[in-house]
Amino acid sequence: MKQRQHPDTPHTAANARRDFLKGALSLMASTALPAGFILPALAAPVGKPEKTEVKVGFIPLTDCASVIVAAKMGFDKKYGITIVPSKEASWAAVRDKLVNGELDASHALYGMIYGVHLGVGGPKKDMAVLMTLNQNGQGITLSNQLKDKGAITGPALAKLIKSEPREYTFAQTFPTGTHAMWLYYWLAAHGVNPLTDVKTIVVPPPQMVANMRVDNMDGYCVGEPWNARAIADGIGFTVATTQQIWPDHPEKVLGTTGDWVKQYPNTARALVAALLEASRYIDDVKNRAAVAKLISDKAYVNAPEPVIEGRFLGAYEDGLGKKWQDPKLMKFFDGGKVNYPYLSDGMWFLTQHKRWGLLKTDPDYLAVAKQINQTAIYKDAAAMARVPVPASDMRSSKLIDGVVWDGKNPAAYAASFKIKARGGVT
Repeated sequence: MKQRQHPDTPHTAANARRDFLKGALSLMASTALPAGFILPALAAPVGKPEKTEVKVGFIPLTDCASVIVAAKMGFDKKYGITIVPSKEASWAAVRDKLVNGELDASHALYGMIYGVHLGVGGPKKDMAVLMTLNQNGQGITLSNQLKDKGAITGPALAKLIKSEPREYTFAQTFPTGTHAMWLYYWLAAHGVNPLTDVKTIVVPPPQMVANMRVDNMDGYCVGEPWNARAIADGIGFTVATTQQIWPDHPEKVLGTTGDWVKQYPNTARALVAALLEASRYIDDVKNRAAVAKLISDKAYVNAPEPVIEGRFLGAYEDGLGKKWQDPKLMKFFDGGKVNYPYLSDGMWFLTQHKRWGLLKTDPDYLAVAKQINQTAIYKDAAAMARVPVPASDMRSSKLIDGVVWDGKNPAAYAASFKIKARGGVT
């Protein structure tokens, strides 16, 4: 892909983005090992891929980029496979095609893979997370009607819902998925019970803007570029980014079935290695603008290049007049820190499924995460691609409400929230 040329005028917006990227992304492209990371060694010699053509699903979102780049830039060929990207209409379609074998693997919602594994929100099937594809970069958009009412912050929205009761409708993309969990967590952090105080509906990502345009919803949580598109179209504003809810949160994963990994372990390793190469390529500062141009194509995200590029480069505006360069922009690699399938990340989604009544009892959180997250496959692939891995399968994070998640006591964590299912405020 040809690198896009930026103007040389010192104070242009393009140069501001370029200067920011040099700082914000320089660590991502660094060859230095992140603290607490090691370069893995192959557990055993890896044979040829059992299957050389791999059909990988994706939803038209900015964070599908590593799938597209791996296929278009030839990183797949380096590992003896051909990735065939398959554009899908909804997360439900991705789920069904993974379960019935129409897709080998897919760009997928973290919580969706866990939900299917436990039989929540669809047929029960042993599932696998091969790697994390990205962190950050989702958003919560509210309608201009709420802006006109002064509801431009979480506390102001909570106050409006209480003072002017009606059926407030918010959309997310899949019942057990990431966007549902970000939306619920954000609402609850501001005192709004997402199960009783508002109505939530499921809408596929590319249909969010059209539904808000015809007043079908008051707000939604979705991946980019569909938050930026609402601002560009003048129908909504960004009230929160998901990196504000959980800095460097896990987002999309490379998902497949447990049976597929058992049948094609070498293919799984090759696929992960190819996507690691693509992830490293995307997070190199000099490639970002060209990748935004590539994925804007009708065959992929099908959105105007400027709508994708802004937030892809960390240049945010909220539709209310505020602009900023976000250091927690959507990351695909960050020296390998993005991609490891941390057990604690998977367990977090289980705690939220329990919190909101999707799971009636506490599962064996750690055991389920070990079943799903293919850390051994990942480490082999990382060794092939020369990508460092963390020393621990767990990590610690502080979310928007000040609560720390470290995976140490998941049942207590799930039960600790004031707002939750079955009775709401306790």
